[in-house]
Amino acid sequence: MARYAADGALVTLVTCTLGELGEIIPPELANLAADADDQLGGYRIGELNAACAALGVTDHRFLGGAGRWRDSGMIGTPENADPRCFWRADVDAAALDLAAVIREVRPQVMVTYDDDGFYGHPDHIQAHRVAWRAFQLAADPAVTVTGGLAPWAVTKFYASTTPHSALTEEMAELRAARARDADGGGSGLPRPWILPESEADLVYGVPDEQVTTEIDGTRYLDAKLAAMSAHATQIAVSGHYFALSNNVAQIASGLEHYALLSPAPEPDPQPACAPRREDDLFAGLDLETVGSDLVAPDTVAPDTVAGSVPPRARAGQAG
Repeated sequence: MARYAADGALVTLVTCTLGELGEIIPPELANLAADADDQLGGYRIGELNAACAALGVTDHRFLGGAGRWRDSGMIGTPENADPRCFWRADVDAAALDLAAVIREVRPQVMVTYDDDGFYGHPDHIQAHRVAWRAFQLAADPAVTVTGGLAPWAVTKFYASTTPHSALTEEMAELRAARARDADGGGSGLPRPWILPESEADLVYGVPDEQVTTEIDGTRYLDAKLAAMSAHATQIAVSGHYFALSNNVAQIASGLEHYALLSPAPEPDPQPACAPRREDDLFAGLDLETVGSDLVAPDTVAPDTVAGSVPPRARAGQAG
């Protein structure tokens, strides 16, 4: 988001809950928890505003309005049964709200979680379902949305993901940092944090061949770290390391990975070789013409790499 905002693209961020049920890291903020004052959602609005400012994102929306759907907690918890939670939302109803945003903003690209919610969080899974349905509804001339806006077909739809190889490299780097500390070096990795034992302690990884796109945002890593630091209730940041409430050490990377879900990428003619990856979410788009007319999602060649993103390009992210 920081990279494309800096390039002049209009980046619209849509979030679906206030995160009311998250675990709270700073002890002095424990009273915000759902089983205490239940004020975490409101507090996190401020954190989100600060994070958006750090990234240069100026257009943020709460799907259906702030607090429309409540945090669903984790799979199997009693909170999943709360009729107010996003997990229980009617997918078509929520998607219509998002389709209205799409028709207003008219993005060429959408990014959301994968169908596993990156690490299995029910609200992330639901965000994927809602985003995909909205992607379909926004382009359908037979569908009416609030405001009566004209249909709009988003050209490219991505899921954020991480290849197995990147997670393997991350675990090796963390072990090397801890080894340097044992030899008297100063890696900056906080000693109380624990090292991941496997990929399952980090995020849900996918086979490398499923990753279609690798975005280099290294120049904006400081902005990413500042945005992460703004979410102090749920993320602890030290240098380029971070940890959630489980104290498992992770590394914030300047490289981010995505899988292009629509249009489906063409088969690689050389599957035995390293996978060819886009280096731009707007790869293949004719940015001089797309955006002025309705464009069917399958009319763009996904493997053509475009240059820099002009100011009229638009990206949308739902999460």
